[in-house]
Amino acid sequence: MTAAERNPARNPARNPDWTLDRSFPSSSGEIRWAALGPRDAPPVVLVHGTPFSSYVWRAQARALAAHHRVHVWDLPGYGASEMRAGQDLTLDAQARVLTELLDHWGLAEPAVVAHDFGGCVALRAHLLHGAAYSRLALVDPVALAPWGSPTYRLLGEHADVFRQLPADLHEALVHRYISSASRPGLRPDTHARLVEPWLSEAGRDSFYRQIEQNDQRFTDDIQGRYGELELPVLVCWGAEDSWIPVARGHELAGLIPGAELRVIEGAGHLVQEDAPAELTYALGEFLRTER
Repeated sequence: MTAAERNPARNPARNPDWTLDRSFPSSSGEIRWAALGPRDAPPVVLVHGTPFSSYVWRAQARALAAHHRVHVWDLPGYGASEMRAGQDLTLDAQARVLTELLDHWGLAEPAVVAHDFGGCVALRAHLLHGAAYSRLALVDPVALAPWGSPTYRLLGEHADVFRQLPADLHEALVHRYISSASRPGLRPDTHARLVEPWLSEAGRDSFYRQIEQNDQRFTDDIQGRYGELELPVLVCWGAEDSWIPVARGHELAGLIPGAELRVIEGAGHLVQEDAPAELTYALGEFLRTER
């Protein structure tokens, strides 16, 4: 029995503050997911990025569930979903899993909201794997070259070395990495919840695996196709994003026909935590707008 099973409060799938109560056997491992809101309401799928989990969407998911059927999930190798040796955590594998989930949920054309890596996942699923959306919101997405900080590249190039760090140094590294995503700083309980999945043995391996397996090639082969997007697109960006500067938001919106750009003042990369009210309002307005 694992520590999480002995103490449900430390189990990402069963934490009382955020519960993913369903599972799906995807091509990249078991996925934990949940759905909020009326079953007959318009569907919305939320996609998180790295190194986070669906937990970052909790405020938006609960608010949007008043008028939508909101699907949330942890990507393979993240949060409460399966983490195992040899797992394919590439951005293309994640895009295939999203496509599988849409079929499993019976969603022919949902609205999709995606953050960070999730942006690349959603774009690849749509442009390369045939996933159909009614509309797409991209929040500080990984979508344009170049990307990957010097630290990110160092971790990816020497993942086997970093896996050997003592547990306390690994934990300190993850704490520092996650904290840098927020401009004003995360609440201690939120920070701890986002760090927790990466502290087990499997979590440590997945943390470095998802970095070493992903690089710019996964956006390079779709970046030239953004002009093909024929659906309403909203691009939201934290004005104080230190991971991906807001200039990329202006560039991305310019490449997508008819895309709307919303810059959210005072927010860093993790807009969901830094400006939850502003982001929720922008998403709600976008999802209610007629095509």
